[in-house]
Amino acid sequence: MVQLSRICFRKYGNFIDNLRLYVRGGSGGMGLPRLGGQGGNGGDVWVVAAKNMTLKRIKDKYPQKRFLGGAGANSSVRALKGEKGEDKEILAPVGITVTTDKGKTLGDLNTEGDRLMVAKGGFGGSMHSAFQPSKGQVRNIRLDLKLIADLGLVGYPNAGKSSLLTALSNATPEIANYAFTTLKPEIGKLMYKDYKQISVADLPGLIEGAHLNKGMGHKFLKHVERTKQLLFVVDVCGFQLANNTPFRSAFEAVQLLTKELELYKEELVLKPALLVVNKMDLPDAEGKLEELKEQLQNPDEFSDLLPDDMIPKNYLNFRHVVPVSASTGFGIEHLKSCIRESLDEDAEMATKTNSVVSVKSSARVEPHCESSLVWSEDVIKI
Repeated sequence: MVQLSRICFRKYGNFIDNLRLYVRGGSGGMGLPRLGGQGGNGGDVWVVAAKNMTLKRIKDKYPQKRFLGGAGANSSVRALKGEKGEDKEILAPVGITVTTDKGKTLGDLNTEGDRLMVAKGGFGGSMHSAFQPSKGQVRNIRLDLKLIADLGLVGYPNAGKSSLLTALSNATPEIANYAFTTLKPEIGKLMYKDYKQISVADLPGLIEGAHLNKGMGHKFLKHVERTKQLLFVVDVCGFQLANNTPFRSAFEAVQLLTKELELYKEELVLKPALLVVNKMDLPDAEGKLEELKEQLQNPDEFSDLLPDDMIPKNYLNFRHVVPVSASTGFGIEHLKSCIRESLDEDAEMATKTNSVVSVKSSARVEPHCESSLVWSEDVIKI
């Protein structure tokens, strides 16, 4: 057990999704009273989104975590207008939210090249300030990483999310039969024959009470915010986290996951969602699947299975419900098709919404699945 704990700590320690930094704008330069010269302004401190950057790389490169803008040049006989101090840039990963220590959001950096000033340099001395310069802005900021991915895997520990990601993509997350296998987010890429790529984030497993920051609560839930769609993953035969916790069926797991998202941030459940029913290679899987189908079609009739305070306000209507076996490969290709279809549908709708001029397309558009349960027609063979 001690050895396992050390392994878990080391693996999580290699991933950083929050970093606190000290930033200070440069001081302005002195003015020159006898000639009315103006000192240069101090340099500003910026956070800039850059490709292939990580918070761990920032921490390793700048262990003091201090970033200072350059001081403005003094006014002189040779240069009455002093030069501005050098700006300081902090290269950070895409998907950063910058906040103050008090929790005030300064801005988001969602695309490569986005820039945000976090500490302004002081003004140079001039006749308006009796030629005395001002100091630069000083503050502590936090860089909070929220992964940006097309799909976010949502599921309880040991539902098979890591195995599913491996079967779908090129990612190689750790896979084992103990509960918290995934201790840090993993990003995988789904590759299609037409070279289309879809990113999928495997996030640490939730537990009941995650909205209260139990388990890995907020470390997981904050990453869900920036995924375009959600991919729920449940064990067809249900699961039990520990001996002292209740057993949850697949239906209960779906609703409890929905409620956890709802309690953390209600708009999360408005995201388009798909449901993967995993481990179809287990005994009695077909019978459990039929039971789940009936329950999802009429969730109100089975709400008594849930604790009163964990019944969702609104039951999710999944665009697709796909039974798979990540270990045998059953249903994986069909799932990839459903994922592609769902994302393409949203992309098409976004294009129509953002288009100023509506252009009628002569191309034939294949019908997409409506926001209702769509079950795979694949024959399940155990």
